[in-house]
Amino acid sequence: MDAFHEGFSAPRPVRKKFAKPPVKVACLPCRASRTRCGGQEPCSNCLAKGRKCSYLPSKRGGPRKKKQRLSPSPDGEDQQNEARFPDVSADFDEASGMFSQIDDLSLPGAGLRHLDFSQANSVFPGFPSIPLDLSPLPMSNNAQSLVRLYGSELAILNAYYDFIHLYFPILPPRVTPPSPDQPLHCPLSGSGNSEPLMVYRPRSPLSLAISAVLALIPHPDDPEPASNLSVLRRRTYAHTFAQLANSIIEAESDLDLSTTDPSQALSTPRPPVKRERLHPRTPGDLETLLALLVLSVYEYSQRGNLLKMRYRASQALALALDKSLHCYTAENQFSEARRRAWWMTYYCVIQGSIVSTTPPTIIINDPQFTTPYPRFASDAEGWSILIQAQQVLVSATQFIAELNNGLSSQSTMHYMFERMQQLDSWTNSVLSQAEVLPIPLQDNDIGDCHESTTARSIRSIAHIKLSSAQIKTHRFRAFSDIPIFIKKHCDLTAATNPGSIQDNKIQGLSSAHQPHNISCSCSSLDQFQRASSAEYMTPSDSSTSSDIHPNIPQYPQIPFAPGFPYSPQQSAKICLRAALVISRTFESLPYPQPLTSSHHNRSPQRLPRTMPSFACCLMQSSYAMFMIFYKASVAKQFSPSSERDLMGDSTDRLIEELRQGLEKIIVAVSNYSMAFEALDGMRDEIQGAYQTAFPNANI
Repeated sequence: MDAFHEGFSAPRPVRKKFAKPPVKVACLPCRASRTRCGGQEPCSNCLAKGRKCSYLPSKRGGPRKKKQRLSPSPDGEDQQNEARFPDVSADFDEASGMFSQIDDLSLPGAGLRHLDFSQANSVFPGFPSIPLDLSPLPMSNNAQSLVRLYGSELAILNAYYDFIHLYFPILPPRVTPPSPDQPLHCPLSGSGNSEPLMVYRPRSPLSLAISAVLALIPHPDDPEPASNLSVLRRRTYAHTFAQLANSIIEAESDLDLSTTDPSQALSTPRPPVKRERLHPRTPGDLETLLALLVLSVYEYSQRGNLLKMRYRASQALALALDKSLHCYTAENQFSEARRRAWWMTYYCVIQGSIVSTTPPTIIINDPQFTTPYPRFASDAEGWSILIQAQQVLVSATQFIAELNNGLSSQSTMHYMFERMQQLDSWTNSVLSQAEVLPIPLQDNDIGDCHESTTARSIRSIAHIKLSSAQIKTHRFRAFSDIPIFIKKHCDLTAATNPGSIQDNKIQGLSSAHQPHNISCSCSSLDQFQRASSAEYMTPSDSSTSSDIHPNIPQYPQIPFAPGFPYSPQQSAKICLRAALVISRTFESLPYPQPLTSSHHNRSPQRLPRTMPSFACCLMQSSYAMFMIFYKASVAKQFSPSSERDLMGDSTDRLIEELRQGLEKIIVAVSNYSMAFEALDGMRDEIQGAYQTAFPNANI
């Protein structure tokens, strides 16, 4: 027995973890697979598996620094805190490399930069999800920053009209003259993600949701608005406002009897909201619904979360239907507010289907939707054109999904031909309405004329959406959906996964045809090489997609059946015209121009536009312009020398117009991304493709 106890208590030999110490820097593939790297270039693992071996300098090094505690704590409490908050800094390099390689697997959608990396969404179970470093600029020695905060409901409402109403008019017109924009001047110190201090806490869920958007706009007195500290500050405050708004929404949706006496809850009316109205002509019970609409756009443009975007819009729809806003025909002082609440809810629900390329959750022309459109004093048809444009765009988005299915089976192509013609005719009809000069209303009871800028902006947004619908309708026919962007953006095909995108559509067909004898100009693409009479490409008379873009994989050409209603040249011409219209219209959208007060130092840089619910149109426009640029460049390169001089001037003019159009798109998306971080993903993709196409251009 003694011998047994003796053997049991004998210390075990300590085994060395590695025969030799690990290398300081491992290659990216070994980091991603969490295997030990030899440190050579290429390393033995990559050499054995035939994969590309690349290195990224490690940011690790030096001893780990423990956080200093403000007060001493007992040993047991220290151990408990360490167990609750494990140190993951040692794995950050490996995690960042891993996230960079699985980014496409975990994208929430639409190519937007995603700021939510929770444990529940971790791609690898058991591996800690670590937020990526999204800091645009390093922090300076000045450890202070300013966030756009306001000190009263009235100041928040005034800022709403300055920064949000121009693009997202959920409230009726102003009832008081505009006053100077006066964000609080409260320098904040400390780390960017520390718990924010609320100088003033908004009372309404709507004023909280509006504050979440306003906090993203750089403060006029912030000395370094693009610094790491300022961006993190704005992000933290904005999300705090959004969470507070959600908490009030949940609280107001609950019933006390649901907790104390559930048997009586179903038969008890919901108590009225006892709160001072934010807007005199908007009922207080609508503020929860309107807050959800603002939060829907916030989740899309700031956090890149399409799931939450659609969820917030669906919550608003449920409230709107519960209040019968979809069939509200009464005339009183709140009529305009209820009309705007319903049709902006409709707009956001449809927008969720557009950006996620999913079927609408409502019937877009449901006869039960009888609420009249809202009205602008300066434009009687502005709201009607906006809603029609949204209906056209969601129909064009669904057409792409149906076309994908039809190309796979080739069984419904005749229906698709008719569908394409109907869509094109519908789009042109609404476009003709949008191009007619607006007719002002004579009714003075609907508000003052300060909404004239908003009315022009809404009509421009409708024009952008209609042009985007044209590109969606004709994009496949014009360009065979050849991908040029690395990540998935809206319904555009990504270039990183060639094996699964079109292989299920056709087998053994080569990719896009090589154009010959093209005469390009700013207004005509009629001389693009016409497809064969059977409209099927064969390997002998086609080129590879790498001829158009040498850095993208070879994708098969989509086969279009005979009898297609538009030739590739006609569709390309329509896409070109629509893309240039989008770039010009974005340039003409108004910028926020709040009244200034003397003690604020206004930056000469333009303030960012807000509420970019139509950002996908930027991607559609840039895609069409890039494709036409590559077609024109290849055509000029491979044309016979006898014709090259004749077509050179017209091709150069077209390429210059495309370059200017792309620069306008980059300027527009860069302006939005000053406030909304998720749009950085779109901006980076377009800028990267632009620099590849125009390496000597400066923007």
